[in-house]
Parts: sequence; C-alpha cells; structure tokens
Amino acid sequence: MGYRLLIVDDEKDMVEVLERRCLKEGYLVSVAFDGQEALAKVEADNPDVILLDLMLPKLSGIEVLREVRQRYHSKWIPVIIISAKNELGSLKDCYNLEADHYLTKPCTIDKVLTGIETMLSLIPLRKNE
Repeated sequence: MGYRLLIVDDEKDMVEVLERRCLKEGYLVSVAFDGQEALAKVEADNPDVILLDLMLPKLSGIEVLREVRQRYHSKWIPVIIISAKNELGSLKDCYNLEADHYLTKPCTIDKVLTGIETMLSLIPLRKNE
C-alpha cells in the first residue's frame, strides 16, 4: 500500500506537475483546488501528508491548517506549506499553527519529494508520542 498525499493548490498546472510526479513515485494522490474542498478531502481520504498552498479560494491555507490541527489534534498529519508568500509573518503564522515544513515557490519537485520523504520517515516516531 502506498502513502496517501493530498495536494491543495488553486494553480491547476502546479497540481498537475506535482500529481504526475508523486504518482510516478508510487504515492496515492488526491487533489483539492480550494480550502473547503481540502477539508472535505482530509476527512474522506485520510492523507498521510498534505501539501498546502496558502493563497486559496473559499478558505485560505492558514484557515485549512488551523482547522486540520483542531479537528485532528490526536493524529499527526504532516503539513508541508508550498507558497509564493515568503514574508516572515507568513512563515511564523504557519509554524505557530504547527506546519511541519515550509517551501517557497518556485521550488523544485525534488525539494517537495524530499520534504514528503522526511515527513513520512517521522511518522513511526510521532506515533510513540
């Protein structure tokens, strides 16, 4: 069984590139293009890792992150922020809400895959907390 990823971004080209490469790497992938759809997919698909943009329609990435942390506080779901926002305030907001990693667009697909692999390697350690 492959690990499940949820890719959340309103840029369809970005989603397609990430989805194609992650599928090639053997991950099971679901996608969402806005914040409300993202929360529904978290509930329905139970992802192992979430790749989350901050600038989304309906609910922002910050709102999605906040809601994920409130709803699923008893289960660690790694969240990797992938955003064009590179201000220190955005970074602080995300880490204050327990984002696990922050990548600034544009970034390479290899950096994203390394982030995913790192988060997945930590899952067994986090289960013991």
